[in-house]
Amino acid sequence: MIIGIQECGIAVAVKGSEPGMIIDCHTHLAFPLAETEAARHTQACAKVDTAIVLGGRCEDAKKAQKQLCEYVGRNGKMIGFTAIHPVEDKIGIRSMTTLKEMGIRGAVLYCCDDRFHPAHSRAMRFYCAAEELGMPVFFHNTAPFESHSVLDFAQPYLLDEVAREFPTLRIIIGRMGLPFIDQTLCLLVKHENVFADLSIRPQRIWEVYNIVVRACEAGVMDKLLFGSGYPENDPGQCIETLLGFNRLLADTKLPTVPREQLRSIIERDTLSVLGLAR
Repeated sequence: MIIGIQECGIAVAVKGSEPGMIIDCHTHLAFPLAETEAARHTQACAKVDTAIVLGGRCEDAKKAQKQLCEYVGRNGKMIGFTAIHPVEDKIGIRSMTTLKEMGIRGAVLYCCDDRFHPAHSRAMRFYCAAEELGMPVFFHNTAPFESHSVLDFAQPYLLDEVAREFPTLRIIIGRMGLPFIDQTLCLLVKHENVFADLSIRPQRIWEVYNIVVRACEAGVMDKLLFGSGYPENDPGQCIETLLGFNRLLADTKLPTVPREQLRSIIERDTLSVLGLAR
């Protein structure tokens, strides 16, 4: 797949091929799902080969899971991660197996907003089931926070216990764990199966630049996964921003990141990284 992109006024071709398909690991749908919203999501994701769809918490969790399965089922390029509250939901190996059979490929946890410690005893039982079934877990604990959110539970270092206890569980830290970037970088260095979603925000290019430079200096560029955070951002604009920010610094003495490393984030084979069959 070749996508035409304008990099600061210069046309660039980004080639998505095996294994370098363009995969957006961070998109959202709100539930209950309206057809108009589903159509907008499909249109926005036309510029990528595959998109991971993160479900949101709602009052009717079963209906949300069913709608998510129906959406990804009729759109083969989508992969569904259902929202789970392991402290409140009755979740175990049997129910997780049922979800997998329905088409759910992973889970997203909102520890901060749902006000539970990532290493809560019931959450640890959930991770055991997810690890056994090979289902990645996406931790969406990042700014901006709700007034009721527990900021303590958003700190990435709390996931160290989870990664130690379940070393083969694929863990994705959403949005680099903002604002706790240093904690995220430490976990990426320490744990083989901990990855971070580099959700690009084109309107905050200085933030993107600093995160990427710090990741490069820490030697963890291979642990970063491309994400847009849709509907907050458009995947195509995010690709353009990431590829183009070195050019914006051409007349400065600020450090740059090798272009091939930037492209490697966009073209990373995220599905293989997360143990998800195509």
